[in-house]
Amino acid sequence: MKYNTVRLQKYLADCGVASRRKSEELIEHGAVKVNGKTAVLGDKVNPAVDKIYLHNKRVVMKRRGGKRYIMLNKPRGIVTTMKDERGRKCIADLVRDIPERVYPVGRLDKDSEGLILLTNDGEFSNLVAHPKKEINKVYHVTVKPVMTDEQAKKISGGIVIDGRRTAPCEVRIMNKRDDRSDVEMVLREGRNREIRKLCEACGLEVLRLRRIAIGSVKMGKLNKGMWRDLTPDEIRKLTTVN
Repeated sequence: MKYNTVRLQKYLADCGVASRRKSEELIEHGAVKVNGKTAVLGDKVNPAVDKIYLHNKRVVMKRRGGKRYIMLNKPRGIVTTMKDERGRKCIADLVRDIPERVYPVGRLDKDSEGLILLTNDGEFSNLVAHPKKEINKVYHVTVKPVMTDEQAKKISGGIVIDGRRTAPCEVRIMNKRDDRSDVEMVLREGRNREIRKLCEACGLEVLRLRRIAIGSVKMGKLNKGMWRDLTPDEIRKLTTVN
């Protein structure tokens, strides 16, 4: 059987090793070899003849089980990786009963909770995670002290963080209590710890951060630590976002 050559990072993603972006990082860090030679970005491979290794372990395309698209309600305190060098509990511990080798699409920091997607489909992962798609991500956030309308307006307009202004977002104060507020925030970009940094820039401390939706996919009543397969309709809506 003859195979066409494909970019190495795409092949790794299609094998379920990691997302395409993460695969690029692995290549850049010298963790990938092709036919015994350390790979570089831009390399292409022919899966029919080339031997690809990650951390000296052979990488092969697994056909068993087909493509999987999972939604997981990540509890607080769980690391969004499939393996943690420091021995912390990670989301791999929550999906051990899935026979396919899935990996997370994007991430939530350890202290955040809620909806995260996992897949073994590199094209799906790249499509959903790509910043150009601007897929809405909805968060419910509890902050203290009470958020003012002025602070909400400042955050929604964008704030310079780490030398770059954040994209405009939607901020809605749902309720105010004695010393805190419950806020709904809708972001279209996924910078590291963005909500926490936005709030910190306004003198607010995040007490709880929970993602409840990605695009049209809502977490609903899925219990903490539990997962389910996405429906065909949910997959279609995520992959047809303009």
